[in-house]
Amino acid sequence: MKRVLLFVLTNLAVLLVLSVALNILLPLLGIRPGQAGIAPLLVYAAVFGMGGSFISLAMSKWMAKQMVGAQVIEQPQTELEHWLVSTVRRQAELAGIGMPEVAIYDAPEPNAFATGMSRNNALVAVSTGLLRSMTRDEAEAVLGHEITHIANGDMVTLTLIQGVLNTFVIVFSRLVGQFIDRAVFRNEEGYGAGYYIATLVAQLLFGILASIIVMWFSRQREFRADRGGASLAGRGKMIAALQRLKTAHEATLPDQLAAFGITGGRSLARLFMSHPPLDERIAALQQAA
Repeated sequence: MKRVLLFVLTNLAVLLVLSVALNILLPLLGIRPGQAGIAPLLVYAAVFGMGGSFISLAMSKWMAKQMVGAQVIEQPQTELEHWLVSTVRRQAELAGIGMPEVAIYDAPEPNAFATGMSRNNALVAVSTGLLRSMTRDEAEAVLGHEITHIANGDMVTLTLIQGVLNTFVIVFSRLVGQFIDRAVFRNEEGYGAGYYIATLVAQLLFGILASIIVMWFSRQREFRADRGGASLAGRGKMIAALQRLKTAHEATLPDQLAAFGITGGRSLARLFMSHPPLDERIAALQQAA
């Protein structure tokens, strides 16, 4: 979950910063996106929409390390660290990818994520809570799941999808800004203060809607990663790991927050879930067996 949430939040922040900077800079240069028609606006939006998404991807490893305090294992010191590194190395070789960085971060909940720019430049991080609560077999399956994300190129594919969505967010937000500035504030040129305010607000709202699409895509990829984890570690281990996660999340989430957790699925919050409910993931693996 952290992998996708970190990427989406970073992307929204980068896109917002780019938008503010461009809204200030371009008028000073005598450039007003959209004044020459929709085609120049589309080109402008594609350049900065895709650019913002790939900046987010380039920052993903660094952001992940900073936000969760992940400590990369440079030289394994303990038996557990040796096991983690050797397991990731073996699975990476089986998956045909370069050896990722392996890190541990301090968090009570069992969790893990993978991120990075490419199949050969990635990071796999696991929480101390996962290492404490799971058996080696279960942890091996979780590592296989994350390695599969890398092997499938999920972060790059997610970046391309986010970049396309960013393009439409930029275009539609500026069209809304022009319409509001002209219709509400009676600015014939459509580039007064109302334009800039309405553009930023619309961009934020459209960005949230785009995030719903990204989360839907992420949920579909989770099923593929589960199958990959089952292939690398064993179907029984993958199912056991998901069942362990289900037990842990049910035990730690208060009743009033259960619908927003990883096992929820009957509320509007499901639209913003990066992972499908664990019951569905377990059932999918069992049916595949």
